[in-house]
Amino acid sequence: MSPIVKKKGEKFTLPSKYLLLILTIICVVLMTVTFHTDLFGGPLQFAAGYVTVPFQNGIAAVGGWLSEKGDELAQIRDLLAENKNLKQQVADLTIENTQLQQDKYELNDLRKLYELDEEYSNLKKVGARIIGWDGGNWFHSFTINKGEADGLTVDMNVIAGSGLVGRIVSVGENWAKVNSIINDNANVSGMVLSTADNLIVSGDLELMADSVISFSQLVDNENSVVIGDKVVTSNISDKYLPGILIGYISSIETDSNNLTKSGRLTPAVDFRHLEEVLVIKQTKQAVE
Repeated sequence: MSPIVKKKGEKFTLPSKYLLLILTIICVVLMTVTFHTDLFGGPLQFAAGYVTVPFQNGIAAVGGWLSEKGDELAQIRDLLAENKNLKQQVADLTIENTQLQQDKYELNDLRKLYELDEEYSNLKKVGARIIGWDGGNWFHSFTINKGEADGLTVDMNVIAGSGLVGRIVSVGENWAKVNSIINDNANVSGMVLSTADNLIVSGDLELMADSVISFSQLVDNENSVVIGDKVVTSNISDKYLPGILIGYISSIETDSNNLTKSGRLTPAVDFRHLEEVLVIKQTKQAVE
């Protein structure tokens, strides 16, 4: 019985294998005709050009645009990754630079302390680090990390930078408190190094805004003391060892009694930036 059968009341159906066979034959015939003849050339080819060429151009344009955007996205990803790496490098270099600057400052401070140690080589000293201060812009009163366990006692002199910082006023097992010469309650017996004239150096935190402190009771009948002269601790001081640099005279005025002079003194120590100090392990009382 033939597989192609149309029963009464049923629609005509063609098995798929026959349909595939027919389409295959048609394709082969068309390929043969196209290869050996110019049947589909001329008008058909010309008409197809109007349809396919713009379509192909559009596809090419879209493909080029997508390719370009893909390249841009790849470049953006690369740039973002590179930017992230550069930011990390900048952060690392910033930290390294900060550490180097800190090391430089510490090295400079230690070099100054070494030079100061050499200048007062006849005195026994111990280095100490500042671990606290009473606040404000100036180190007028602060605490160091050395104490009785290191042989420190009250009234030992403290130096740093180029000269006198102050003296120890209280001491514990592993700490000591220092009162600076710039403090309001500080008074130091000083001497003009060039003339040996005595004077009194007084702390003044208000004057420290101009980086100076005051001096008074200078007897200079011959007007031989001039601006820039060095002032050191005098022999008559009851708390400070003699000959330690206090500072430099920056201004001089004659008092109303016409007998004494007073003025301003620039300290030899930078009291705004202190980290390390030297403690002289001798007191004036012990030396006397």
